[in-house]
Amino acid sequence: MKTYIPKAKEIKKKWYLVDAEGKILGRLASKIAQILTGKTKPIYTPFLDVGDFVIVINAKKVKVTGGKEKKKIYYHYSGYPGGMKEKTYEELLKEKPEKIIQEAVRGMIPKNKLGRKMLKKLKVYPGKEHPHEAQQPEIIEL
Repeated sequence: MKTYIPKAKEIKKKWYLVDAEGKILGRLASKIAQILTGKTKPIYTPFLDVGDFVIVINAKKVKVTGGKEKKKIYYHYSGYPGGMKEKTYEELLKEKPEKIIQEAVRGMIPKNKLGRKMLKKLKVYPGKEHPHEAQQPEIIEL
């Protein structure tokens, strides 16, 4: 038996639209990570980018449970002494709601060149409007 490896021209990229309104952050992020990596496709190969594009709208309406609104802290380090910055979930939700979903998904994909390439296929928007109507995304309910 031989292992099937898809050729570059055989890999078809689709666009999916996900509405994050009222969804739990972690559950939503894990489903998005599966789509980005291509694990939902029968031609999944760990060392190839076979995943699809994902557009997330209403990022500012995503929910967390267990009182994480006040407890969850996001860190950013500039690389300099004293350069550690931290923000709570509530603060980040007001400033950059799209960053919350991006960070959750980033933690669930591979930490290498391929993972960074996959993350570029994630498009997150705080409201309902997005500039990807021309791609005719398929609406999925996660």
